[in-house]
Amino acid sequence: MAFFLVHLLRRGPEWDPAKPMEEQSGWAEHAAFMDDLTDKGFIILGGPLADEVRVVHAVEAESEDAIRATFAADPWSESHLLVDMIEAWTIRLDGRRSG
Repeated sequence: MAFFLVHLLRRGPEWDPAKPMEEQSGWAEHAAFMDDLTDKGFIILGGPLADEVRVVHAVEAESEDAIRATFAADPWSESHLLVDMIEAWTIRLDGRRSG
């Protein structure tokens, strides 16, 4: 397993910039999907950046292909969120504490 940064854009054809995230179509399904990815340890950290257009997730996965396949199953894939970039991430500092 390796760490990656996944950059998403809130620019899909169904994203309505006039509405907050929680009022977008399909929100409940998307939120449940993302919660499941977090519960399974796939998403380590994630959320929107200050511009509210870009979203970044730190994920742990086998490969970029596995990440793309996982995000393709998101109910918001291509309709609300677009994968912009996936970058391998070498962790040199880790402040998380185990146990």
